[in-house]
Amino acid sequence: MKGKPAISVKNFNLTYTGTRENPDNYALKNININFPRNRLTAIIGPSGCGKSSLLKSLNRLHDLNQDVKTSGEVHLGNTPVYKTSLPVPEIRKKIGYVPQKPTPLPMSIYKNVAYGPRIHSSYSSYELNSLVETYLRKVNLWTEVKDRLHSPAAELSVGQIQRLCLARTLAIEPEVILCDEVTSALDPISSKKVEETLLKLKTDYTIIMVTHLLHQAERLADYVVFLYLGEIIEKGPADSVLKNPEHRLTKEFVKGQINNNSIQTA
Repeated sequence: MKGKPAISVKNFNLTYTGTRENPDNYALKNININFPRNRLTAIIGPSGCGKSSLLKSLNRLHDLNQDVKTSGEVHLGNTPVYKTSLPVPEIRKKIGYVPQKPTPLPMSIYKNVAYGPRIHSSYSSYELNSLVETYLRKVNLWTEVKDRLHSPAAELSVGQIQRLCLARTLAIEPEVILCDEVTSALDPISSKKVEETLLKLKTDYTIIMVTHLLHQAERLADYVVFLYLGEIIEKGPADSVLKNPEHRLTKEFVKGQINNNSIQTA
């Protein structure tokens, strides 16, 4: 990997608090990885292997769950994500998150995009208009909605709502975008539009996405991380990991010999 990583993770562990009868459950074990800047990294692996847990750890979304304990380090560039005096909302402003289920705010298309900027900064009406157009264009949605910006966002199709959620994330000007299976609820045409948007965005942003689709990882990813039972088994350039993996488990996974019902201890 060339250049300084966008996000670096060192000796990171995540556990769900247990009881005397049921001890702590490790969701992530000793994670060490550097996510390359201005590239798209795909996190792959069977269901329940820790993909979403790792993604949410990068901007401290697990803080919302009192049963979760973490240890280790995560840095955004030189800035610590966990051991820091920065308010958590400031961290999440720099590391945006797009969830699996696209959910618009209960307001207009325009206000969905303008919501974050209005909270974090002071803009004139002219500046907000320009900003909303800019980010709707970035996600290939402007031409579809420019004549109904003040209509309820909930009236959009599911695919359009997902791109709107992406525009809403971009509008707070993050350095990194976290995408959690963002096409899983979409039809093939909408999925293709979202994929095209991500390919365009990765030249300006660092994108880290969870996907359960190997073909999607092949189409989009520059870098791939394979997780299994909460541990990183293999990581590296997408072509190497997906087409010429070194680890036995990675080979079995990309060949379809490991599925969600056949997880065994490595």
